[in-house]
Amino acid sequence: MTTPPRPDRLLTIDQYAALGETEYGYAELQEGRLVRSPSPTPDHNVVVGGLRDCLRPGVPDGHELIQDVHVDLELAPAGRPGSVRRPDLVVVDRAARRRVRSSGGMIRASEIILVVEVLSPDSHRTDSVFKRHDYADAGIPHYWIVDLQDRLSLVAYSLTMPSGYLETAPVRGEFTATEPFPVRIDLDWLLGDEDV
Repeated sequence: MTTPPRPDRLLTIDQYAALGETEYGYAELQEGRLVRSPSPTPDHNVVVGGLRDCLRPGVPDGHELIQDVHVDLELAPAGRPGSVRRPDLVVVDRAARRRVRSSGGMIRASEIILVVEVLSPDSHRTDSVFKRHDYADAGIPHYWIVDLQDRLSLVAYSLTMPSGYLETAPVRGEFTATEPFPVRIDLDWLLGDEDV
């Protein structure tokens, strides 16, 4: 099977969605441009799974946790080049998945209360700078970044419009939060190295 040539134009959200899941090997759309996403490492996947397990019990009624899903950031009008991100985890209004199932499209930024990204060596700047600004511009209230370097750390951002996200200091060991919902995460447990 040969891969069709990469589109030579800026893409709208609908054009991006029409490309299909693996046709081009691109995971995201940034202002109409296809963007490659690095393949996750085993540690990355283990940490994402652990985070999912830690967050699930606290997810508020009417919301759900979804892993590795395309999100329309709603930063451009319909028919104009758009932006799509594929975060590691999102906490989203439960009605969003039903809407996608019945009407098509993607999860929308306006349906999300929390985005979580786990940094990969090749995604550090993208997740820490570009996505942070994109998620803030999209109005997503909470953004957490988990860094796998050295000892695991988590930085929590909360939206304080119009200035963007307010950043907390990196937390190591135990992370606790009350917003967007109460949660306690043992960051050292996430890698599961206690048996090694």
